[in-house]
Amino acid sequence: MCKGCCYGKGGCTVYWITKVLVIIGGINWGLVGLGMLLGSASNWNVVNMILGSVPVAEGIVYVLVGIAAVVKIFGCKCNKCVCASCAGGEMNKTEGNV
Repeated sequence: MCKGCCYGKGGCTVYWITKVLVIIGGINWGLVGLGMLLGSASNWNVVNMILGSVPVAEGIVYVLVGIAAVVKIFGCKCNKCVCASCAGGEMNKTEGNV
């Protein structure tokens, strides 16, 4: 269990890329849902608005967002993203005895 010792650490490049992609995907799906709820006939899919003329690029963005979500679910395995106690180091083993 993290006691806040990881917060503020930089993280690796994969961490930052996945974070940005998951945010982009979340905002995009939120706008799509909002457009549907408001009964708007217009397309609120921002990725489609930007890359709609290049379907292959649009598909690549969707696949990358999906991969980023899977990486976020399972977490990054590097030592830059979390401290030793959160990664299962020695501090984590003694944490239950405190």
